[in-house]
Amino acid sequence: MPMRFDLTDMQLMVNVASAMSLTKGAEYSFLSLPAASNRVKNLENSLGTALLYRSSQGVTLTPSGEAFVRHARIVLRQLEHLRGDLQEYAAGVKGLVRICANTTAMNEFVPAALEHYLVDHPDVNIELRERLSYQVVKAVAEGAADIGITAQDSGGAGLEFLPYRSDRLILVTHAAHPLARAKTHAFADTLDYDHVCLFESSAIHSFLLKAAEDSGRLLRVRVEVGNFETSCRLIAAQVGIGVVPESAARRYQRVMPLQLIPLTDDWALRRLHICVQSVDRLPAFAQELVAQLVRDAAAEPPAAALPRG
Repeated sequence: MPMRFDLTDMQLMVNVASAMSLTKGAEYSFLSLPAASNRVKNLENSLGTALLYRSSQGVTLTPSGEAFVRHARIVLRQLEHLRGDLQEYAAGVKGLVRICANTTAMNEFVPAALEHYLVDHPDVNIELRERLSYQVVKAVAEGAADIGITAQDSGGAGLEFLPYRSDRLILVTHAAHPLARAKTHAFADTLDYDHVCLFESSAIHSFLLKAAEDSGRLLRVRVEVGNFETSCRLIAAQVGIGVVPESAARRYQRVMPLQLIPLTDDWALRRLHICVQSVDRLPAFAQELVAQLVRDAAAEPPAAALPRG
C-alpha cells in the first residue's frame, strides 16, 4: 500500500524537531496540542514506526524520526522553491533566500554582495545566519539554508561546492605589544595574553575556543564585542590582542596603531566556498545571488599562502 504524506504533518514534525517539544511544535504549526499529538500518532501508525521518544522532559527524534524530518525539510523547501520560481507571476509575492555563512564571510564579503543584489531584486528578502563552517554545510544538506559560505570544500553528500574567496586570520596587536616584534606566531603563542573577541555566539569565537582547547590551553577573553571595528579599536587602545580576518585588519590599520602578524597555523588561511544542494535546482532569483557572489569574488585577488617564520 503506497504511503501518503500530509504537508501539515511534515511541517508539524519539522517544528517539533526544531523546538524539541511537542507543545511548541504544535504552537508553531497553529495546532492545538491534542490535534498535534493525534496527528503524530496517526503518522506513526501509518508508517509502522515510532518517530518520537517521549519522556517527562519532552520529546526527541528516533532514528526514523530523524530520517522523516530530514526528508520533510527537503520536500517543504522544494515547495518554497516552486513558489519562488512562480513569484514573478503573482503580484506582491516575495522570494526568500536563506544564507548561512561563517564569520569572515558574514562580516567581510556577503554585505557588499547583498548591497548590489537587493537593489536589483526589490521583491526578494534575505535571511542571513552566522554559523561555524561545518554547521553551514549541515544546514545546506538538511535544507535549512539555500546558500552556504564555508571554509570547507566537502562534507555533504550530493552538495555542490564553488570556489569563492580566500582570506586569512591573523594576529592583531598594538604596535608596542611584546608579540608585535616577531614576524610570525603560532596561535598557541598568543594564549598567554588577554584577547579581544567577538561575542560568544559568533562562529569565530567558538572556533578560537576550540583551537585553544586543541592546544591544551584556555582562551583568555578580556572583552567581547560585536564587530571587528570595535575589536581593533580596543586592541589599538592596548586592551588586549585579537585574531581578525586580514581584510578587516588592513582596513583598520590605516587609521589605528595596529601591528598585523601572520599566524603559522594551517587553519589561518581560509579558502571559502559557496555551498548549495544544486545550483540548477535553486529558484532563478537565488541562482542570480550565487552569480553575484561569484562575480564579486572574481574581482578580488586571492590571499596568497604565507611563508613560515
